[in-house]
Amino acid sequence: MSFGIHVNEQPFDAEPRPGQCLRTYLRDRGWFGVKKGCDAGDCGACTVHVDGEPVHSCIYPALRAGGRSVTTVEGLATDGELHPVQQKFLDAQGFQCGFCTAGYLMTTAALDEDQLTDLPRAFKGNLCRCTGYRAIEDAVRGVKHVEAPCAGAAVGRSLPAPAGPQVVTGTARYTFDIDVPGLLHMKLLRSPHAHARITTIDTSAALRVPGVRLVLTHHDAPERHYSTARHEHPTEDPDDTRVLDDTVRYIGQRVAAVVADSEAAAEEGCRRVEVTYEVLPAVLDPEAAMLPGAPVVHAKDAAEARIARPLDNVVGESHGEIGSVDEGFAAADVVYEETFRTQRVQHASLETHGAVAWFEQPEEGPERVVVRSSTQTPFLTRRALCALYDLPLEKVRVLAGRVGGGFGGKQEMIVEDIVVLAAMRLHRPVKLEYTRAEQFFGATTRHPFTVRVKAGASRDGALTALQLRVVSNTGAYGNHGPAVMFHSVGESMAVYRAPHKKADAYAVYTHAVPAGAFRGYGLGQVVFAMESVMDELARLLSMDPLEFRARNIIGPGEPMISPGGEEEDLHIASYGLDQCLGIVRTARAEPPDAASEGWLVGEGSALSMIATGPPGGHIADARISLLADGTLDLAVGTAEFGNGTTTVHRQIAAGELGTTVDRIAVRQSDTDVVKHDTGAFGSTGTVVAGKATLRASQALAETLLTFAAQHLGVHRDECRLLEDAVEHRNTRILLKELHAAAQSAGRELAADGHFGGTPRSVAFNAQWFRLAVDPGTGEIRILRSVHAADAGKVMNPMQCRGQVEGGIAQALGATLFENVRLDERGKVTTAAFRQYRLPQYSDIPRTEVHFMETVDSIGTLGAKSMSESPFNPVAPAFVNALRDATGVRFTELPLTRDRVWVALDEQARARSGRPGGR
Repeated sequence: MSFGIHVNEQPFDAEPRPGQCLRTYLRDRGWFGVKKGCDAGDCGACTVHVDGEPVHSCIYPALRAGGRSVTTVEGLATDGELHPVQQKFLDAQGFQCGFCTAGYLMTTAALDEDQLTDLPRAFKGNLCRCTGYRAIEDAVRGVKHVEAPCAGAAVGRSLPAPAGPQVVTGTARYTFDIDVPGLLHMKLLRSPHAHARITTIDTSAALRVPGVRLVLTHHDAPERHYSTARHEHPTEDPDDTRVLDDTVRYIGQRVAAVVADSEAAAEEGCRRVEVTYEVLPAVLDPEAAMLPGAPVVHAKDAAEARIARPLDNVVGESHGEIGSVDEGFAAADVVYEETFRTQRVQHASLETHGAVAWFEQPEEGPERVVVRSSTQTPFLTRRALCALYDLPLEKVRVLAGRVGGGFGGKQEMIVEDIVVLAAMRLHRPVKLEYTRAEQFFGATTRHPFTVRVKAGASRDGALTALQLRVVSNTGAYGNHGPAVMFHSVGESMAVYRAPHKKADAYAVYTHAVPAGAFRGYGLGQVVFAMESVMDELARLLSMDPLEFRARNIIGPGEPMISPGGEEEDLHIASYGLDQCLGIVRTARAEPPDAASEGWLVGEGSALSMIATGPPGGHIADARISLLADGTLDLAVGTAEFGNGTTTVHRQIAAGELGTTVDRIAVRQSDTDVVKHDTGAFGSTGTVVAGKATLRASQALAETLLTFAAQHLGVHRDECRLLEDAVEHRNTRILLKELHAAAQSAGRELAADGHFGGTPRSVAFNAQWFRLAVDPGTGEIRILRSVHAADAGKVMNPMQCRGQVEGGIAQALGATLFENVRLDERGKVTTAAFRQYRLPQYSDIPRTEVHFMETVDSIGTLGAKSMSESPFNPVAPAFVNALRDATGVRFTELPLTRDRVWVALDEQARARSGRPGGR
């Protein structure tokens, strides 16, 4: 009997493999709109219709689809017309990275009228990490945010993402949405021990598994040490990592790599690798790791590896004092001191880490290896691969498709190195795609911090002293550890005036899953502590917390001073912090909605400042060219992963060239397209790479006008650019005609732009919440959420608002329930979305987002960074509101309901005189 399945009205008879799920069956046949997000039915990215009913295809056996009709997102459109739901998501731009969008479209398309009235229930099976859900709700409700393009006037308008039509039709191509002939599959064997030395490793049984082609161990890896972190200056990070090591330092570290014809064969090969370990003592607590006699994580030469104190497990440290904090505290009328703790948080981008490597022969030059990777840093990854394997740059090409979320987690090289090693050994295409579980124990997390804050103030509300002691747990490897530690104590202290400041900060090795770059880059952890303390100082002084902040924040033109030293290239190039506080004042003054009887109500606010990009330079190149048909080709290095840089770069170019955005095609995130790009991180996509695009566009505009004037025999100043032509009085020459004339003259009409990332500016944010708390259960409800963002000139209001909302949603997850837990051995116990609670549609309120009226003198066309900064003030504003409601100062995240209930119960017992304990 024939299997007989119809997919998007096309018949297929090939039977599925034993145990195969419908998702892989569909993707094997080219329906790449069906995404892999979890393989457990938790995220909804793989949703398809089977006989009209939505199902999670990752847990739906392909065999059950026999004789049925399956519709994927590619099949929603009919007769060349978008499905109404697809059009709504386009009109509202109900997506950012777009990796979850197909799942939302398929879920929404199947909802009836009753289900549409209860979206929290309808979307219980779908997750989004980028948008904050408001844009998705607006799409479902038919709200239109997208503006129609017009010539020239592009910046400042809500123009759509160029890849929008591809995202909603399932034809946008992410890392693995390609068909590579002869592809082999890699799986990794990982360590069961937190610290051990490999004494023997036998691969013979693995190599006997049918289909296994190669097993790599530490014997096959280069001896060279490097860092997985990607920065423009590699010396910012310690060289403490090998591709495969004979010493493992955390549970989950890769021990061997098996390459086979199928994933199943590779997995079986991993099970057959026999490893003998000498188990060594391990340390998981960073304070204990710094004590004498603690197990040493990396016994390396400090100067060679750039580790501050290897034998003390201190990878980096910073100590500084301005004035004398002892004098400052002696002069204070009130002093408050407390310790705060933040947890590990997973980036949880729905597209997992992964890469494919193969060989190609360009028309010119030598054969080279091509790496297609889910990365935020293709150029830095190429440079690292070349250094690791002693290859010239022309022998390696790295490119990214559309990236399914990043949040800093893909500012690492944690898959490309091992994939390239296998591809070079076999001279065959090799693929490694992380499972969702591997994202938790094989990728990186946010750094857990312990922050001790001591602050003093005089009776009139002026800060007299600020002191910090920060301990960051960087895990088993120091990627980003020193840089995150340095950054964490920078703007968090510099935003406040105080004559006396002191900071002691340590980034510490432990035998735990490594931490890395994460949205906010350390500021979120320290701002949580700092802003909590500001509230407590205000209470001790019987001052309004907002007025206390206003009394002490730096003003325009003032130096930004922290104990780590003043950064010479960092400036307040526009100032909107006072406006941010004004927004919060207005929100507080408005009458509140009534809360349920018996619930405790409170409000709280917090502020933050963040610098654009890292110190020392962040490089971007761009090139824009006139094509034969009169349209434009814009080449930029920066990657697109929901950050919206592609949209903004087209807007910048269109504005400078007097044309419409739809006449500009963008090629990006490919080491072939421009000379260099440091990467899409540190909020640099608009203000660094965007400035390179601006300069290239300005140069091309001048080139076009000058050449047109020469061609027409008129003065340059009498010509002007139109949408598709150059005009001189009553004469027009079409751009395609200009291109033909240039070709005849042997000229190319193109221009380059470059920016080195310095000088830099700062952005400001403020968040305010009104909460209600049920003291009987610990449940918290957000009654109102208001965010004020000083983004300078807002390039695309719709898109920038989405960045703010997404940052708030991610921060609420970290505030309320997200927590990568480790057991006493150091094993991650939350390696699935069902154990690791991500914010769902029902968890996130609609935040009122306000943009300040500022124009930055440094940023591109007056813009400032705004992708990371909204995250930072959310947790302290929430905790301050909770303190206002309950009288309890919570000092540890996340604020799970049980933790809140226990604290309130203990408070009630103390007030009543009842004994504690349970």
